Amino acid sequence: MPEDYREMWGSLGLNLEAHDGLLAVLSDAYKNIYLTQPNRPVGMGYFDFVISEVHGLRIVELLKDKAAGKPVIGTFCVYVPEELILAVGGVAVGLCAGADVGAEEAEKYLPRNTCALIKAFMGFKLAGLCPYVESADLIIGETTCDGKKKAYEVFDEITNKVYVMELPNKKSADGKVMWKHEIERLAAKLTAVTGKEITLEGLKNAAKIVDEKRRALQRLSRLRSADPTPISGLDALLINQISFYDDPARFTTKVNELCDELDERVNKGEGVAPRGTPRLLISGSPMAIPNWKLHYIVEGSGAIVVGEESCVGERNFHSLLQDFSSVEEAMQRLAERYLSINCACFTPNDERFDDIATMTQTLHANGVIHYALQFCTPYLVEAFRAKNAVEEAGLPFLRIETDYSLEDAGQLKTRVEAFVEMIKDGGQA
Repeated sequence: MPEDYREMWGSLGLNLEAHDGLLAVLSDAYKNIYLTQPNRPVGMGYFDFVISEVHGLRIVELLKDKAAGKPVIGTFCVYVPEELILAVGGVAVGLCAGADVGAEEAEKYLPRNTCALIKAFMGFKLAGLCPYVESADLIIGETTCDGKKKAYEVFDEITNKVYVMELPNKKSADGKVMWKHEIERLAAKLTAVTGKEITLEGLKNAAKIVDEKRRALQRLSRLRSADPTPISGLDALLINQISFYDDPARFTTKVNELCDELDERVNKGEGVAPRGTPRLLISGSPMAIPNWKLHYIVEGSGAIVVGEESCVGERNFHSLLQDFSSVEEAMQRLAERYLSINCACFTPNDERFDDIATMTQTLHANGVIHYALQFCTPYLVEAFRAKNAVEEAGLPFLRIETDYSLEDAGQLKTRVEAFVEMIKDGGQA
């Protein structure tokens, strides 16, 4: 990492010594996990570059945007409409963290039995390690679980930047009315913060940018259905993670360029693993950068990950925004599109199990691993119904509960290897 970034990091209030240590650890992990993969697509070079500059060039870009009057808006969840942020001239960046960092500091504010994702975003801020939080003008949270809901109260006391959207518990008629109101309330908040009115033209342009990004990710997902698959699950996961903070237009271009290369691989019958390699769908809790543990274990155990029924995956790009002809109609379309995301926070949540079944079919998965972070109650509870749905479809199912640490990596590898061998033998869990 170039030395001249240190002045920028210092101006943002980062703990430079701790930050140097973090970047060194992440660089080594990335080299060991990603750069050792055989037969990677050439197009992954761009995404390797993005990771190498994750706290460097991208932060430079954000600070230039701020200087040009473009607000930087941090988000934690796929329920926050990126279209509204772009419509006021803003830049959206994801703030979720996938590393076991700053836990000791976070536990001064949070219970020890808090899920790793919540503890991580608190820890990154408290340990002085996140330039994205420091660059943000506004941070938008959402009530997708009780842990996040209460943590945002504390996070706002620390940052004085947090705005929270309230999700309904049910997708009922009343819930839909409430959610549309929340979309409108967010639009008013963004206008108040930026001083820019949301116009039909602004929304149309924003919707085009976001939908083009979704189309590129949908294209990537379809290509993963090929056997042999032309890209590893690790690389596809990385692309989905990067989608939350890279420049959206540039990101879309690079994903489509990669997909052109993957199309050629598919046409030639070339893949990153031999034809007939066991194909697994991973379903459950989100996996934020640099949470690559499960994919690394799976793909080091003789299988390939072909899809993620996750917020960092299918839920993020599953559908496009329907057309609209007025600002009022746009608010309705945004409410409908974002409420169609099937998070475990809803009750009932039958549609999520339909999504799992559909993805196993379209991606030709041979089995499903249900991944839940420790203390993530919504996904831990839904694992029971997910298991029933998968086994009713005649597929093997493996339930995993873990955190961000590597302490259980050996145990997980043993379980995953046994699961993969069972699939190879044509068995049922």
